[in-house]
Amino acid sequence: MITNQLVKNILDTKLEDIPENVKQHGQKSFLNWLGVAIGAAHHPSVDIVLGLKEELKWAEDVSILGRKEKSDLLTATLINGMSSHIFDFDDTHLDTIHHPSGPVAPVVLALGEKYDVDPDKLLLAFILGCEAELRISNAVYPSHYDLGWHITSTAGVFGSAIAAGVIFGLDEDQLSQALGIAGTQASGLREVFGTMTKPFHPGKAAQNGLLAAMLAKKGFTSSKTVLEAKRGFANVLAPEHQLESVNINWGKQWELLKNSFKPYACGIVLHPSIDACVKLREKSSVDKIERIEIKVNPYVLELTGKKEPKTGLEGKFSIYHSASVGFLYGEAGEDQYSDEVVNSEEVLSLRNKIYPQVDETFTEDEALAKLVLKDGQTFEYEVKHATGSIDNPMSDEALQTKFKRVTAPIISETKANTLIDKIYNWTEINSVSELLSHTK
Repeated sequence: MITNQLVKNILDTKLEDIPENVKQHGQKSFLNWLGVAIGAAHHPSVDIVLGLKEELKWAEDVSILGRKEKSDLLTATLINGMSSHIFDFDDTHLDTIHHPSGPVAPVVLALGEKYDVDPDKLLLAFILGCEAELRISNAVYPSHYDLGWHITSTAGVFGSAIAAGVIFGLDEDQLSQALGIAGTQASGLREVFGTMTKPFHPGKAAQNGLLAAMLAKKGFTSSKTVLEAKRGFANVLAPEHQLESVNINWGKQWELLKNSFKPYACGIVLHPSIDACVKLREKSSVDKIERIEIKVNPYVLELTGKKEPKTGLEGKFSIYHSASVGFLYGEAGEDQYSDEVVNSEEVLSLRNKIYPQVDETFTEDEALAKLVLKDGQTFEYEVKHATGSIDNPMSDEALQTKFKRVTAPIISETKANTLIDKIYNWTEINSVSELLSHTK
């Protein structure tokens, strides 16, 4: 039984069994997640959710990152998961286009604060939750994703349930039940990409997985074969799958090590095109451009083919906009995805000169851009592995700089440096409350 074996693997894995490089990568993943969640704390979508507080009479016992408000356990988990995905600046497992920290870290943080959980147990829960959801993602990708499911949400609910289950100390039967409760809540449609509902997905996955573990702890029942059953997760939501791979080489091969960190605040399949345009800007001023041709992986136009975005969120799903800001600004941070920049005359003009072309032989982190000038000169730049990918990773220095930049509107540099130091030196964290005191 695949579900049962996964549960056994989870419960048999202790923190001391996890290699040091995996722990360190887990800490970096958590740091990256925390930064983007704090940075988006005052986005209008967060305000809208918090606007329900009086109507729904929430308790105030768990922190909302980057804000003074608190909420109940489940709602805080929802909001912190949502805010971490708003900028589309969170971590990415490129093999499956899955963002693993978003559904798992909010659960770990909320339970750590509410129940004063030992930080070592929280790190274990975070790593195991992410590892499990990534293995499930591998098993159903790409057919599941191609159908239109948002894999971060659908597979992420299992990761959040596992993280919560580890923290609660669920036994084998309870954790199996929790996965069944989580699996029936697996949802999230790619149709809503480019709207406030896309970042809502990892928040709901976090909330739903936590609820599943809480119910299982109380004796709530469900299917104990939710992954492999005839009418279970894989057979219903993925026409083609390799579910047997979920447990292969458990503890020896770590999918978490393939988790990458973004230098640009948009869909990761856009990063190679941005890299190329950043380089090509060295060759010419914008007024001399005839056109920019970009060869890309097929997913780029499928996911980011929006030619005329009207909002910053839509711009994150437009190769036309992303390539333009890469050339014009030399970067593609959150500032380049504001509504103002998306609708600026300079960007609008250059967008009309961007010509993406699908090349079936290109991988997701590969692109070839050709700059054609009005005088006939041409320049090319090829990207084999985009900045931030596993084959061309961000340095620790770059990751820390990103953290400080994205959190700068919310917290001081002193607080940012303190958080960086504590998360890189996880064993020195005394409590989650101590950590949270620096997040607002």
